Amino acid sequence: MSQPSPRTDDSPVVTVGLVSPRPLPDSLLAHARTAVGAVAGHVTTAQTSRADWFGRALTGDLRPGTDPASVLAELRGPATALGVDVAVTSGRLAQAGPALVVTDVDSTLITAEVIELLARHAGTWEEVAAVTERAMRGELDFAASLRERVAALKGLPVGVLDQVRGAVELTPGARELVAAVHADGGAVGVVSGGFAEIVEPLAAELGIEHVVANRLEMAEGRLTGRTYGPVIDRSAKRRHLQEWAAEDGVPIEQTVALGDGANDLDMLAAAGLGVAFCAKPVVVEQADAAISFPRLDAVLGLLGLEGE
Repeated sequence: MSQPSPRTDDSPVVTVGLVSPRPLPDSLLAHARTAVGAVAGHVTTAQTSRADWFGRALTGDLRPGTDPASVLAELRGPATALGVDVAVTSGRLAQAGPALVVTDVDSTLITAEVIELLARHAGTWEEVAAVTERAMRGELDFAASLRERVAALKGLPVGVLDQVRGAVELTPGARELVAAVHADGGAVGVVSGGFAEIVEPLAAELGIEHVVANRLEMAEGRLTGRTYGPVIDRSAKRRHLQEWAAEDGVPIEQTVALGDGANDLDMLAAAGLGVAFCAKPVVVEQADAAISFPRLDAVLGLLGLEGE
């Protein structure tokens, strides 16, 4: 597995965040302190745990001529073996925290894939789920897979959208993550390969500032089996992250992106920290960091934020 390197700028601060659904092993914490101490001075340790996960953050002043990438290379293997997720941040992100967090929606902000919920009503769930799985692994072009899956929804009554909207469940920790980012003065965006008819009301409920998703075409009270407008694919997700950062006056290195599928890879690569959330192997391999258990606010622990 390739080892992504944390992004750096001229700031001397480096932070290592460790999170797990179980108490962190003392041996790993000691190893982390040694690894951080090799590149930084004045290392401090803070607990970042919440109700459903355990976290610890180590922060220090990066010594001139040292590379924080060495800390990630030193810790990622042992941490993964012990079931602990790790991230290394530096620069603006380590100093001030995220000013913009952008997240995928299906299987990230929410627990399900909306198109599969719709497909159950259409009686085409198996067909749609198989295509979704291949697209998430990066085996199919997203736009082509979207057309194929949406075509399987043709004829569904528009009223089904209300039923699906009512069935959608937030991922544990999603509400807490959004609230924490807002409390710290940051903004949140959602960018979805799913559908605005579901995503926009959800974003409004959470007070999310930026929203974009695909739109379903309707005629005579039924879905036509087509979408309209620009397709929100992997390049569009990256572009919206960058545009929202520029709109908000946020340096790109102070952004965080979260996602679980191949459609999120460009966005994760563009952000200051790209986090694979309960993701496909291809995403975990390429992201800066990963959260391997279903608690979205654990990203706060990766950043060394929000202790109880």
